[in-house]
Amino acid sequence: MELRQLKYFVTVARTLNFSEASRRLFITQGTLSQQIRQLEDELDIHLFDRTSHSVTLTEAGEELLPLAESTIDASKECSNRMNDLRGAVTGTLNIGVTQSFSELLIETVKVFVKRCPGVKLNIHYKTAAELMDMLREKSVDLALAFKPIKEYEEVESEVLFETDLSVVMRKDHPLAEKKYLSIHDLGQYKIVLPGSGLQARRIFDNYVGVDTRMLNVEVEVNDPTIIMDIVQGTNLVTMVSSLAAYYRPNLVAIPMKEKSGQMLGCVHRLRNGYRKRSSEEFLKILRDSALIDRMGRE
Repeated sequence: MELRQLKYFVTVARTLNFSEASRRLFITQGTLSQQIRQLEDELDIHLFDRTSHSVTLTEAGEELLPLAESTIDASKECSNRMNDLRGAVTGTLNIGVTQSFSELLIETVKVFVKRCPGVKLNIHYKTAAELMDMLREKSVDLALAFKPIKEYEEVESEVLFETDLSVVMRKDHPLAEKKYLSIHDLGQYKIVLPGSGLQARRIFDNYVGVDTRMLNVEVEVNDPTIIMDIVQGTNLVTMVSSLAAYYRPNLVAIPMKEKSGQMLGCVHRLRNGYRKRSSEEFLKILRDSALIDRMGRE
């Protein structure tokens, strides 16, 4: 039994789809099927029930899955600990990030790749909820996202910065000179609204309510980068974190008159997980980058 075969088995078990598993593993479906068959032959038991329409785990597969995951995790931790004992900052570091944190991530990566050239970075763009799942599955070492409303017992969150929901628009917009804005001030203006699932939308719904008929919503998008591109190129306004305007000099963020809900920008990691030296180095640089951003915005 090879560790590689266990990794293949776990990927198929998680996806229950050989085509999707082979895509994630960057191997052909034929190679994957062959390796699974070899593992089943060695164990002398079927791990999957396969039909032309579905793939399910057998009882033996259900039993093997947590053991295989534990073995893979132990192998990773062994490698990480040996690297750390050598005093070398090497290996692979998996970072999860939401689109809202792109600029902060980029500034951190610029410094990290110079300071730690022996580390390979894998960066995964996902929603905050997906990143929490990836952390718990140990698919990422660190995740950058606003603090979710739901609490995750296994995950600890360090606050990097605090911000509020703001109205963001171009500097030549008729409302751009206002010191504060309320929802009623936006009635006659076209709006691009963050899509459901984004933290800004959850804060917005808590502030305004889910009924948006009082607003002239022209576009709804679940990608923060696209939202900002639309606002930058049109006369539409949006409601997002003030951080979004900081990196775009032709945009301005105007606070709401009433407190709209605090948004906490955080780095998340497993509460009791092993801390790679590379993740500690990345975190130091990330804190410095966040501090520079805060000082620049104050």
